[in-house]
Amino acid sequence: MRQEPIPPALPHTAATLPRLYLPEEIAEALGCSAWWVKDRARRSLIPHTRVGRAYRFTAEHLAEIVRLYEERPTRSPDDAAAVPAGATPAAARAGVSQLRRPTAVLTTGRLRARPPRRTQYETVA
Repeated sequence: MRQEPIPPALPHTAATLPRLYLPEEIAEALGCSAWWVKDRARRSLIPHTRVGRAYRFTAEHLAEIVRLYEERPTRSPDDAAAVPAGATPAAARAGVSQLRRPTAVLTTGRLRARPPRRTQYETVA
């Protein structure tokens, strides 16, 4: 029985192949969770490479993710001084002053407890 010679290795070198990073490594670099990275990759919201069923990322992918989620100031520094100190960042971007206020106004001076949804020994359907 005649054996075929083993073909030579591909002409790639370590310098031509990009290093692939795990989602956990990308999450650590971004300061977020690995779940967030995998979820965004699964929904095709961030660039990634699929190797089998695994998500992998290159340094270029990481740079692109940073660019995608980068926020630039929309106002000049002179306009930013006009925003009140108690305004939230979203309100500051919209140019609206939104101070914290109570979510519900009490008409009576006392709070009332809700009736229980379940009793101790029987359930209410």
